[in-house]
Amino acid sequence: MIIDKLKQIFKIPDLKKSILFVLAMLVIFRFAAHVPMPGVDAGALKEFFSANQFLGLLNMFSGGGMENFSVVLLGIGPYITAAIIVELLTVVIPKLEELSKEGESGYQKINQYTRLLTVPLAALQAVAMITLLKQSSRQIIGQMGLLQFLTTIVTVTAGTVFLMWIGELISEKQIGNGISLLIFAGIVSHLPQAVKQTIAIFDKTQIINLAILAAIAAGMIIAIIAVTEGYRKIPISYARQIRGNKTYGGMESSLPIKVLQAGMIPIIFAISVVLFPPMIAQFFLRAKSAFFVNSAQFVTSLFQNQAFYAAIFFLLVVGFTYFYTAIVFHPDQMAENLQRQGAFIPGIRPGKPTALYIDFVSNRIMLGGSLFLGLVAILPIGIQQFIHVSTLMVSGASLLIIVGVVIEIMEAINAQLVMREYEEF
Repeated sequence: MIIDKLKQIFKIPDLKKSILFVLAMLVIFRFAAHVPMPGVDAGALKEFFSANQFLGLLNMFSGGGMENFSVVLLGIGPYITAAIIVELLTVVIPKLEELSKEGESGYQKINQYTRLLTVPLAALQAVAMITLLKQSSRQIIGQMGLLQFLTTIVTVTAGTVFLMWIGELISEKQIGNGISLLIFAGIVSHLPQAVKQTIAIFDKTQIINLAILAAIAAGMIIAIIAVTEGYRKIPISYARQIRGNKTYGGMESSLPIKVLQAGMIPIIFAISVVLFPPMIAQFFLRAKSAFFVNSAQFVTSLFQNQAFYAAIFFLLVVGFTYFYTAIVFHPDQMAENLQRQGAFIPGIRPGKPTALYIDFVSNRIMLGGSLFLGLVAILPIGIQQFIHVSTLMVSGASLLIIVGVVIEIMEAINAQLVMREYEEF
């Protein structure tokens, strides 16, 4: 089945070119993540990231660019932060809200604002990261002159803009979301090392624990696929119309509502937010004021508390699921489209009542979906308490992103195959 599908894909020249182009862009990204900038002690830098749990997590989602102090040091992080800020402003600023309802043209304008906001955010994060490394007791970065400092800031900012451009080029090929694919590539690049470290922890007497661990991972993958692909069918009917001697409509159909309208975006947003406070606290650990030092130590210790970290992460995932769904899911438009097509939900009046009913159904099934996302994201933290494997700390979120991106790629490729089958007729 898989072999036949691959043969079918590579028989279509333009689809084959699109896939090869995406793979080439991902190779360029991985190459850029290993191009270091001068003036950094690479060994001390890797020790610094391995000793800090939150920076290690941030490093993984940057594709390893941080621990290599590469030209793409920040990864796609500033763009994600900009996207979160713009989407929050869309709810608050009426003009942006109007743009979001204008369809493709409005989306293009909002995306342009996100790009423009990414540049100053990348520069600020670059300054913050360099300052943090300078303050480290490991002497990671030596003395920097003003010219070298500015050159480094410009290079890192350009690296983020470069990745943003690559992500958009990938998205244009319709093989999946470019930003998601870059995050996916960053996570996957760390999997071999994580698996190797996990296996090295277990000795021959712990084969059972390793088998249980593998079974849990397989169960999580199956559950993620089931929930990601799950949907609720709302029955709809089409009004019967008589035109001349012919009768139209009168059919029964259904309106599918996905359990997870937001996909894996809530996980990415939650990770970006949960990493922010402990990272800011790192800057004040060596401050001259005792108040700032004590506050930074409190925040750092608070987020290192597994119970607190799990609770915050869980709540952020659930909250972002509802928030992002409210932005991308529009019951009013769906109700309006049904009314234009002469369709209605049995027992529900067309118009506003239909929109309220669709919104009610979406919120009800989304509750289960958001709780599932949150539980899967924090499940590895609970597992670690029993088997004490630090490499599992991020596997829940990573697994969600990996499975989500793979499903998205498969759906995109299948859609293109179906479209080309219709073109033949």
